[in-house]
Amino acid sequence: MHQILVVEDDAAIREVLGALLQSEHFRFVEAATAERGEIEARTHKPDLLIVDLGLPDGDGISLIRRVRTWSPVPIIVLSARTMEEQKIAALDAGADDYVTKPFSAPELLARVRAGLRRNVKAGEVIHALQFGDVRIDLARRTAQRAGEELHFTPLEYRVLACLARHSGFIVTQDQLVREVWGPGHLGDTRSLRVCIKNLRAKLEPAPHRPRYLLTDPGLGYRLRPEETVE
Repeated sequence: MHQILVVEDDAAIREVLGALLQSEHFRFVEAATAERGEIEARTHKPDLLIVDLGLPDGDGISLIRRVRTWSPVPIIVLSARTMEEQKIAALDAGADDYVTKPFSAPELLARVRAGLRRNVKAGEVIHALQFGDVRIDLARRTAQRAGEELHFTPLEYRVLACLARHSGFIVTQDQLVREVWGPGHLGDTRSLRVCIKNLRAKLEPAPHRPRYLLTDPGLGYRLRPEETVE
């Protein structure tokens, strides 16, 4: 049974989250402050954290940074803050995902399940991806659609590999540019946008309505393959 720690100062929201998580057979631990949240995280070693940013004794971003100094545990931010800069700051601090309030219960649970899968697979290398009738072997850099060879450039493979390592989670534009093109290209997202457009043309049944390579506006991209193979 997975254990989820919720750090949230609103008692009513903690109650709703507790009922929601327990209905899915997760163990629920709660904290109302950043200080208490770090204590509970160190004590219980939860499998995933859900953290609000507006806490009474400090910003949740500071809590995320402190947790990141000693744990790779998946962290989902659940916050009413909707400014792009605030979302980017949370992700840069070490959060894996960002959900805004008011939230959809099915979507939040899907993000939690994705986070738990990431935790189980941490350190494992993704070798193959499946997108409908497209199968990509990242290790061999080969791809097929319905049995026919499909061509990807080296840059496209590197972008896919970076997204695959964080499958189901947001990868910021800066992180992708840094890992694929190098730190000297930070701020230059044009090549990334072109690469994403080309990848969608090859992966998606309907590139203008992507199912697998999703955009989180202003933040980055999220890969949602039908299957990954380690």
